Amino acid sequence: MTLSKNAGRARPGPGEAVSDAQEATEDLVSVIIPARNEERSIGATLDALRGQDYRNLQIIVADGGSTDGTVAVVQRHMAEDPRVELVHNPRQITPVALNVATAQARGPWLVRMDAHSMVDAGYVGGAVARLREGRWGGVGGRKDGGAATPPGRAIAAALGSRFGVGGSVYHHGIREQEVDHIPFGAYPTELVRRLGGWDERLMTNQDFEFDYRLRRSGARLLFDPRLRIAWQSKESVRDFYRQYRRYGRGKVDVALLHPRSLQPRHLGPPLLIAYLVASAAVGVRRPGRAAAMVAPYAVALTAASVTTARTLEDPRARPFVPAAFLAMHIGWGIGVWSRAVELLTRRTTR
Repeated sequence: MTLSKNAGRARPGPGEAVSDAQEATEDLVSVIIPARNEERSIGATLDALRGQDYRNLQIIVADGGSTDGTVAVVQRHMAEDPRVELVHNPRQITPVALNVATAQARGPWLVRMDAHSMVDAGYVGGAVARLREGRWGGVGGRKDGGAATPPGRAIAAALGSRFGVGGSVYHHGIREQEVDHIPFGAYPTELVRRLGGWDERLMTNQDFEFDYRLRRSGARLLFDPRLRIAWQSKESVRDFYRQYRRYGRGKVDVALLHPRSLQPRHLGPPLLIAYLVASAAVGVRRPGRAAAMVAPYAVALTAASVTTARTLEDPRARPFVPAAFLAMHIGWGIGVWSRAVELLTRRTTR
């Protein structure tokens, strides 16, 4: 399945000394990266991984039939560094890519990455060091959004706000703590395999669902803010809305599998949509009452937008902050309701 000619070895890049300790399989860390049409970002992701302080890596890219230059970029890195490998994802969806890559992993430690993320040089080594303590089943760090356009910078700032993401600590946390979900987690490979990997029925939210099963097994998740991930945010409010609408739809599927996985922060956006619909209905006859109903959210949105906009150095990005918050909340809420209605309609027509 692997396309790498060097699949049997994991060692530093050309010209570097290879010690017996580095060659030892028990020290190998397998990094798995799902990718499809990521030509613009996969190179930077691989550069960051190849530049890790922790050198004994197996870097596996699972490509889902990219139609751009993604494979060519990966192959260039393979020619330069035998630690980089390429495998094929036949179904073109993220959980399958993760499972295909995990099947090829040779290391006892597994780190899950995205093709549009860049980790600090100490990320892999720091995460594995925490896993070696024996107290944690998964370790992840802080996810810092970045973008090249003014709307994208506003989106990144909104993602770092409690008003935007509620209790998602990995977006804004500054204190080490146990959490219910981690981004780009590091896990013991044996534990991932014992849990069956990622659920291939889920198009989105498969990482949250996996972490839920991991915690149900008795393992614990650690958020360590010293581990930093630079993550490419969406560059337009429209794309951001669509992303969060997908997330909302996916949350319904996870909730049906694991009702107890729902957290208060997951319910806020769909309740907001219901409240806005009710306000609109009232507004048909009593516009003043409708305005009063909407006012609390409008005030909170304005206050959060002003506070968040002040953190942005680019003045061109600041006007997009309210739209970013709305895209997140409305997108997620509509996603939840649309998926719920879709499933209910499907059930009633059987």
